[in-house]
Amino acid sequence: MNTPQHPQTLRRAIRAGEHRGNTSGLAPGYVQCNIVILPSAWAGDFLRFCQHNPRPCPLLASTGHPGDYTLPTLGDIDIRRDVPSYRVFRDGVLEQEISDISALWRDDLVAFALGCSFSFEEALLADGLEVRNVTQGLNVPMYRTNIDCVAAGPFAGKMVVSMRPLRAADAIRAVQICTRFPAVHGAPIHLGDPSLIGIGDLAMPDYGDAVRIDAHEIPVFWACGVTPQVALEAARPPLAITHSPGCMLISDLRNSRLAIM
Repeated sequence: MNTPQHPQTLRRAIRAGEHRGNTSGLAPGYVQCNIVILPSAWAGDFLRFCQHNPRPCPLLASTGHPGDYTLPTLGDIDIRRDVPSYRVFRDGVLEQEISDISALWRDDLVAFALGCSFSFEEALLADGLEVRNVTQGLNVPMYRTNIDCVAAGPFAGKMVVSMRPLRAADAIRAVQICTRFPAVHGAPIHLGDPSLIGIGDLAMPDYGDAVRIDAHEIPVFWACGVTPQVALEAARPPLAITHSPGCMLISDLRNSRLAIM
């Protein structure tokens, strides 16, 4: 298919089952979102988890009341059908990945939309920096670390990071650029030796795809919105639904709206 680039058109294609894959590089200029959906009895603690851990869990929006499946501040969205692929967890265990959760929807569910690194990738590209996963047409590599998140009720766990290789001078520039985007993970949290944050092998990401790292490049790590999925494994709610890594909700919100001057 010729992938549509406007958010509304792209969401219609996703809703119709015409796009099921990675959304990196799609709908340039618009915010993409990580998604977490929980029963209302668990929503308060998860909200506090996001507030305590704003780097990996930058909250952009939530549904207005339990059972609501719209996110009007982000566009004409039906959260049950507008994500290319969902992960369904039961008691903290991944049960299945599906493309439509309408049959699972309940009147007590609350949806959260979190900022995504795909937004700052656009700012890096606009400044002339290469984003290797975009160049190679791959999902960004993501890794579990040894960095503890701040717990909130039952939600706890280690931070997940995404990685992009850059030359040292470009890594410094990336820090400067991404500092302006705290709502989509902000500046990198680590540069260089991955073992210092508990990563053993960059060629074996926990999520996403391994990318090429050229000579004279260093790995640069950002906090990642897959972190809530690790917290869900620890909390073990009876039902939780997230996006599949790399398969984001495309919103109508402009990336430029999230930049601070």
